[in-house]
Amino acid sequence: MGLFTSANRNLPVAGTLRVLAALVAYPDAALREALPGMRELLRAEGALGAPRLAGLEALIDRIAVADPLEAEAEYVQIFDCGRATSLHLFEHVHGDSRDRGPAMIDLAQTYEKSGLFLAPGELPDYLPVVLEFASTQPPAVARSFLAETAHILNALHGALAGRGSRYAEVPAAVVELAGETLTAVKPAAEPAIDDSWREPPVFDGCSTAGQSRPGAPQPVRIVRKNANTGAVA
Repeated sequence: MGLFTSANRNLPVAGTLRVLAALVAYPDAALREALPGMRELLRAEGALGAPRLAGLEALIDRIAVADPLEAEAEYVQIFDCGRATSLHLFEHVHGDSRDRGPAMIDLAQTYEKSGLFLAPGELPDYLPVVLEFASTQPPAVARSFLAETAHILNALHGALAGRGSRYAEVPAAVVELAGETLTAVKPAAEPAIDDSWREPPVFDGCSTAGQSRPGAPQPVRIVRKNANTGAVA
């Protein structure tokens, strides 16, 4: 059973969702300047329970006191260096398969039906975009929409929590807002980033004449050329 009843599913959540979207955006100077206002909005709206609110405030404090360059480097290391912590939700479901394209189109069309259109270069499954869209919907609709992503958010939370990152508070808060249960999910092992980007050898695995298997010694064949015809004997 979810945390919300039919009576309280209509509590305001728009401001909280926009704060959550901002907190998983790149921590540039503009975001850091807005952190005090984010804290106030979360408290004022009261959409989250006290434990979750405390966790988000700890994340806000972490970003606020960190050296700007270190905060930005940490963000890149967490979110741009592995699929398990990707903020593009369909990566967790479809990876690089061809199924991801139709899913992206369907999600973008969902936005467009509400009169919202993505900026050039923006992908519809990017978590800040998903949260921004949800913030424009009536509370009950927003919660239902986000509930459909709960299994992905649980996986993202598990990966972030496994790294000891306070950013884990954001997907946990979204799961709470959706009225779903936060479930511990152990992330799947990922290859080292260098391995995942390494190009395979062009002829890897290609056997040549005389080899019983790739990597085996290859005999040298010496042939005699016919002096008159040029043909190989």
